[in-house]
Amino acid sequence: MGHNHRPVVVFDEAVTSYNFGPTHPMAPVRVELTLELAGGLGVLDHLDLVGAVSATDDELAAIHSTSYIERVQKLSAHPIHRDLGIGLGGDDNPVFGGMHEASALIAGASVEAARRVWTGEAPRAANVAGGLHHAMPDRASGFCIYNDIALAIRWLLDHGAERVAYVDVDAHHGDGVQTMFWDDPRVLTVSIHEGPQTLFPGTGFATETGGSQAPGTAVNIPLPPGTSDAGWFRAFHALVPQVLREFKPQILITQHGCDSHMDDPLTNLMLSVDGQRQSYVVLRELADELCDGKWVVTGGGGYAVTEVVPRAWTHLLGIVADHPIDPATPTPADWQAFVQHRQGVVAPTRMSDGRTPTYRPWEQGFDPASWLDRSINATRQAVFPLVGIDPLY
Repeated sequence: MGHNHRPVVVFDEAVTSYNFGPTHPMAPVRVELTLELAGGLGVLDHLDLVGAVSATDDELAAIHSTSYIERVQKLSAHPIHRDLGIGLGGDDNPVFGGMHEASALIAGASVEAARRVWTGEAPRAANVAGGLHHAMPDRASGFCIYNDIALAIRWLLDHGAERVAYVDVDAHHGDGVQTMFWDDPRVLTVSIHEGPQTLFPGTGFATETGGSQAPGTAVNIPLPPGTSDAGWFRAFHALVPQVLREFKPQILITQHGCDSHMDDPLTNLMLSVDGQRQSYVVLRELADELCDGKWVVTGGGGYAVTEVVPRAWTHLLGIVADHPIDPATPTPADWQAFVQHRQGVVAPTRMSDGRTPTYRPWEQGFDPASWLDRSINATRQAVFPLVGIDPLY
């Protein structure tokens, strides 16, 4: 084992016990539907499926306060209580039995993904149940209890990584990860998201650029509601490759919430599955160019549970596996039957939304009358001088 150097998916059946209840938008079945689809399309034949070990209390304490971890454990054992002071017990983060164990397992799975890639055991690794980017040092937030991404980054820093880049393409701002490494010049956090005026968590302004110890290491690209593939890629390509190249990361960690899709019930972005797939291709290329291919991938948001998540993340796994799925591919009949049986709804019949993502490069001109262009320009003006790039170029 370990010598064939295949990409890995870290998975344990028990991650689906991260379950806020039947009416909550973050349905764990989306991971199950994804793995079924990836299996049906042959993607899993090109990946090693490996298990995870739960993060220990000591490991969690590297990023979360011990008092917070103790409260989560108490509530986890006695789920009739709640503690709104640490974000647990409201509509977003209902208390559930075993939530400490489920959250610690997801955190451990992201650490395992990072470990495999950093040690060279695997070229790339994915934890689709991970990506819980809103969890804060001392409170739960936005469906996230423990911040598995921050824990994986912390593990990398503790094991010799000097420059870790994190790119978050979830429709929501990656606020928890940004907060935890705000003053750490070894970690670059980049988030492209629906702007704070119209979406939770209300942060991620262009002016958030990192703490006094680490100027220019937080990059935020707030998008107007209604942004579709063309605008998303215009923004991405005007900023993300440039800051990554300047930072020269040794490893790339990405969060792939697919709630940026036009069918997602919680957000106002308008991407297609084809656009999302293209974002994965571009990030994979950046990992190859800058990090010798070292790429760690997590899931994240995504609330169109049957329509979007399984297709988007199967494309993601295909790209991680070096076995990309042609968007024109039909979804397997077996999988469609599985969805009908499991969810009682008609499944999507093909892996595409029929879009071909194109965009107008920033270099072709800035339109000050466009909200999108003003946002892109604001981020370039805020960040580029701090990292040594001319924003006018």
